Amino acid sequence: MAIKNFIEELEWRGMIHTIMPGAKEQLEKEMTTAYLGIDPTADSLHIGHLVGVMILKHFQMCGHRPIALVGGATGMIGDPSGKSQERNLLDEETLRRNQEAIKRQLAKLIDFDSDAPNAALMVNNYDWMKGIGFLDFIRDIGKLITVNYMMAKDSVKKRFNGEGDGMSFTEFSYQLVQGFDFMHLYEKYGCKVQLGGSDQWGRRKLGAEAYAITCPLITKADGTKFGKTESGNVWLDPRYTSPYKFYQFWLNVSDDDAKRYIKIFTLLDRATIDALVAEHDAAPHLRTLQKRLAEEITVMIHSREEYEKAVEASQILFGGATSEALRRLDEQTLLQVFEGVPQFTVARAELGLPFVDLCAAATQIFPSKGECRKMVQGGGVALNKEKVADAMRPVTEADLIAGKYLLVQRGKKNYYLVTVE
Repeated sequence: MAIKNFIEELEWRGMIHTIMPGAKEQLEKEMTTAYLGIDPTADSLHIGHLVGVMILKHFQMCGHRPIALVGGATGMIGDPSGKSQERNLLDEETLRRNQEAIKRQLAKLIDFDSDAPNAALMVNNYDWMKGIGFLDFIRDIGKLITVNYMMAKDSVKKRFNGEGDGMSFTEFSYQLVQGFDFMHLYEKYGCKVQLGGSDQWGRRKLGAEAYAITCPLITKADGTKFGKTESGNVWLDPRYTSPYKFYQFWLNVSDDDAKRYIKIFTLLDRATIDALVAEHDAAPHLRTLQKRLAEEITVMIHSREEYEKAVEASQILFGGATSEALRRLDEQTLLQVFEGVPQFTVARAELGLPFVDLCAAATQIFPSKGECRKMVQGGGVALNKEKVADAMRPVTEADLIAGKYLLVQRGKKNYYLVTVE
């Protein structure tokens, strides 16, 4: 049976909010199947989904069988929880495309393909919902639940009490579809446990031996929503959030958050985490926890190679990285590393100008040529991470990074990015 006890493992990691009576005994008795619902409204998961994914991962590592339920049918309706507005509805083609993309991401963390008895399954509730007629549904499923029960849910109450534009019957029926999912998975796969966020607590069991285990909704230490940045979600797909930005997100979390997140979002064992926390507390300025958290999770979601590239990119701005490291950056990462620095644009015809003219005439990196020459003589100016020895050296095509960029550095901390068009 299980190598580790699933409930105990999740409890010390701070990943359990509520356990329905009997769930613990069920998991200790036999290999058990559990499902977790995943919203397919985008073709990538974001880090808000990661808590659920890590729970599925632990569930499988503890010898049980996880089911990832892609909510194709529920995605067409829209989950009312946590929202004050109704969402846009998706067509089947988009849902299928999103499902395939999500499965590719999950497959990095969860075993779907082996012949192990607890290999994971991915199912889509659209497959069993699409053939059910309206009259059959309200007769067979609708009678199993009272409106009083449905109205008691927080997500429903908020919308009825004037938050947003009210709630359509479509969204109100969401709970029925979810209840039917559990019944279908129980009958077809022997699924006895539902896993999910604490906002989903309180589903009615449909006559079967059914249990629920919920995880807390993850917030930041200051109470604000986890996983959102000023530019929006932090995605797992590198097309939407580059590995560099992904790495930076984890590197920049607060000390308090790092202590919680390293338990939730990594597979490091208790002794390792306790040692890291002690090391971090002894010298918080070294940010030991954040560095290890960012490493573990970037390697897990992207790869060791992408993690190393992200570290190298970070050192270009904050450490003594070389000209070669700068030239290895892809254009997207280069622009992200230097997002906040002053930027100038010069015409390609200006190439061939002496360095001093480029910095004090074609751009305003230096207020005067005299100041530029003086600082170059003092060894305080670099072009593309290499010291400039002669202020009159021409700046040519060969100096360009990615065919269009120059990086000028004044002193230790002042960077300027010049785009040549």
